[in-house]
Formats: sequence, C-alpha cells, structure tokens
Amino acid sequence: MRVPASTRLYAALALLILCTATAGAYAGFVLGDFWGVGAGTVVGVAVVLLCARITIALCRLQAQEHLKRIVVGDGKAEAIADAVLRAVTLYEAAVFPLTPEGTSTKEQRARRHVAYQFAAYDDLPLSVRVTAAEALEALDRGQDVHRTRITVATLARAVRECRAGHVSIRDEQTS
Repeated sequence: MRVPASTRLYAALALLILCTATAGAYAGFVLGDFWGVGAGTVVGVAVVLLCARITIALCRLQAQEHLKRIVVGDGKAEAIADAVLRAVTLYEAAVFPLTPEGTSTKEQRARRHVAYQFAAYDDLPLSVRVTAAEALEALDRGQDVHRTRITVATLARAVRECRAGHVSIRDEQTS
C-alpha cells in the first residue's frame, strides 16, 4: 500500500514536533527541575512551529514565482471574450426564441444592450471585437437564422483562438 505524500509530510511534522518537545523537556528538566520541563517543552514546540511557518511561507513564495515564470497573461481578455460570447448567445436566444412570442421586446432590448456593452469593452482582443460586431449586426437584422448562427459560431471560434493566444503555458504544456 502506498501512503500519500501529504500524509507522510504530516506524520513527519508530528514526529518532529514530538522530538523537539521531548528535547525541550529534557533540557528544561536538566536546567530547572519540573518548572523547566514545561517551559522547555513550550519553547521547543514554538521554535518548531515558527520554522514550519517560515518554510511554508518560503514555499508559497517560490510557487508564486514559478507560476509567474510559466503563465503569461492575466486571463482578463479571456474572461471578457467569454462574457461577450455568452451575452451574444443570450441575445441570439431572445431574437430567435424556441417558441412563438417566447421573449418580449423589452427582454430583447435588454439582452441587446448587455451584448453591446460587453462587445464595446476596451480590453477585448480585436479579432473577438470584429466577429462580435458581425454577429450583433446579423442579430439586429434578425432575418436569416442560418447566417446568424454561422456568425455566432465564428465568434465562438474567435473566442477559443483568443484563449490560446493570450494565455500560453510554457514547459511543454498546452492550454
């Protein structure tokens, strides 16, 4: 049976704390009878816990630095592109509802307004901005369902390509 690494780490840490407490108790007993035992134990455990806290902080800093070297970009453009795609598809659902009179004109206007607001965001990549404008234009016309679905599919492709272009992971990993 293979024991997980985290379990082994916790067991090693518990053993380290136990050994340090025992050593502190022995040192306290040698130096000052029974009162020294408690003080030595407390000091020994405190030193071990302080060392563990420092080690954890250094590991966290090292992991953050490693991630900064590996991941390029902050994902903001990806998130906005995904939001644009969602807003456009919701607007599409309002323009071409599944049932007759499935959406009111007020709902269509609200979804149109949201889609245009997302499509006008400054940090949006140009390819997504252009395809979103084409999709919104086709939806505003609202006549040809097939052409509209093609433009929305083109927008989805542009968003997917944006994802791969703005966040690239090195070290032979793909995003």
